[in-house]
Amino acid sequence: MDEVLKIINDIKAGNIKPIYFLMGEEPYYIDKITEYLEHNLLTDDEKGFNQMVLYGVDTTIEDIVANAKRYPMMAERQVVIVKEAQNLVKTIDKLESYAENPQPTTVLVMAYKYKTLDKRKKITKTLTKHGLVFESKKMYENQVGQWINRVLQGRGLSIEPKANAMLVAFMGTDLSRISNELTKLEIILPKGSTITPHHIEENIGFSKDYNAFEFRNAIGVKNQLKAYQIAEYFAQNQKENPLVLVNGQVFSFFSSLLQYHGLKDKSPSNVAKVLRVNPFFVNDYIVAAKNYPMKKVSSVIAAIRDLDVKSKGVGANALPVSDLLKELLVKIFN
Repeated sequence: MDEVLKIINDIKAGNIKPIYFLMGEEPYYIDKITEYLEHNLLTDDEKGFNQMVLYGVDTTIEDIVANAKRYPMMAERQVVIVKEAQNLVKTIDKLESYAENPQPTTVLVMAYKYKTLDKRKKITKTLTKHGLVFESKKMYENQVGQWINRVLQGRGLSIEPKANAMLVAFMGTDLSRISNELTKLEIILPKGSTITPHHIEENIGFSKDYNAFEFRNAIGVKNQLKAYQIAEYFAQNQKENPLVLVNGQVFSFFSSLLQYHGLKDKSPSNVAKVLRVNPFFVNDYIVAAKNYPMKKVSSVIAAIRDLDVKSKGVGANALPVSDLLKELLVKIFN
């Protein structure tokens, strides 16, 4: 996010590059930078003659270069934006000759999603030398919670740790989807509000009581009744609670619990730092560690992996989700 802000601030300050090559696995920031360039480099009057949006699936490098070499009409610059540029992966090296000597009155924006250029190749070095190459890396799940806090802070809102965990549990690392849901809440809630699990349930549709976060919490404290109730709810609502997501959350929890057992310094501050969790949740690991010694945690992780294999139809005759989850809980609690 800091790198993105620097790019935006440089543009605002008039430090505009002739080429912006935006690449990487995380499309959210590629879209944000592209949108900013699309909406802010030219006035509305200038855009009619001097801004062109192309799509990688419908164009060629030759067409892009031809458009980039044109001169602006009654404006200081022209803007050529190529969206879905990853569709040009087989011919992208042809952009190298233009990158060596880009048109100074053109801003060429390449939105190259889900892929990256080889940093050792000449084209990457040439684009970096004469323009700007930005790599939007996929966030790890344990980084998304902090990202949510920063985004909300900029919007004049805050969020309770449990509500934050619910969003991450259900949406994973899909920043675009999370951002859209936060925008909904921003419209509904007044400035200065704190988003609660109730807000999440009412406005986004995730149950505050029957979700992957509550499921792993029930397992952690060995609340067997609640765990089985949530498992049955998941089985009846598989579209909203896909097994792969639920299993992933439980696996993540026990993997972190295994890491907790191996810590010499189990002070809350160090646990939060090493496990990369909100200090609010440190007690969950302290309690779970008492219920699940290291040897048991290892066997639970093996059971979770077994569930993952069976859920894909390997070694099982398409068992219902309900049976798979109950089998997992039996292995965890016994």
